[in-house]
Amino acid sequence: MNGILYFSSTGNSLYIAKRLQERIGGEIYYIPKYQRDGSEFEKLFLVTPVYSYGMPSHVYDLLPRLNKSKEIIIIQNYGGMSGGADYLIYLYALKCGLNIASVYKMQMPENYTLTFTVPQFYLKGILKKADGRIDAIIDKIQNRNYEIPRKRAVKEAKYLKNKSDWHLIARDFSTNGDCIKCGKCAAVCPTQNISVSRDGVVFSDKCVACLGCYHRCPQKAIIYKNKLKKDRYVNPNIDEEQIGKDILK
Repeated sequence: MNGILYFSSTGNSLYIAKRLQERIGGEIYYIPKYQRDGSEFEKLFLVTPVYSYGMPSHVYDLLPRLNKSKEIIIIQNYGGMSGGADYLIYLYALKCGLNIASVYKMQMPENYTLTFTVPQFYLKGILKKADGRIDAIIDKIQNRNYEIPRKRAVKEAKYLKNKSDWHLIARDFSTNGDCIKCGKCAAVCPTQNISVSRDGVVFSDKCVACLGCYHRCPQKAIIYKNKLKKDRYVNPNIDEEQIGKDILK
């Protein structure tokens, strides 16, 4: 059986993982909750967004403990620029001693929108092309048309610096008067960084910059640096309640 391990905060990677499951079969597991090493699967697929020209913290922490004998295929998705993230994750996987067969990358809607707004027509255009891009990658996988990223300059120093500073992002989160203290932000946080009480919402220092709380607050009550931005993003092609869940068949 195939193992499909994913990290997703707004549904892009989960959507890719589900399309992969439909075409090739397997079980889908949410990386922050996955504690094994992948040895129970015949082949491993890793579906991850690109963060700061690299990878999310949970993916970075996962790779060193994966089974080194299993064939691993990585699918990355990025919103703006990937900046050599495919070659960086490939190098890191090799450093971890992993059997990396292929690294694919594709564009999905941008969700790191704390300080800017992505036009809706642009998001819809990317989503419209997403299925074709995903299916093209799956066709390559099924035909064993594997791709190793070409050697290029990577932004490793910038990535590691940004990664070390992600916990600082939560310092600039707060809630406005629309907050109903429903607790969803705490429930979706992959690091238990958020607590909710009668007194309000508290953001601690374990943020990993996934922005799940920001985008998925039902009241759009979480604000960044006191800016009242109302645009939020959740992939419309998935059931939001499945984000962060395992999907077994």
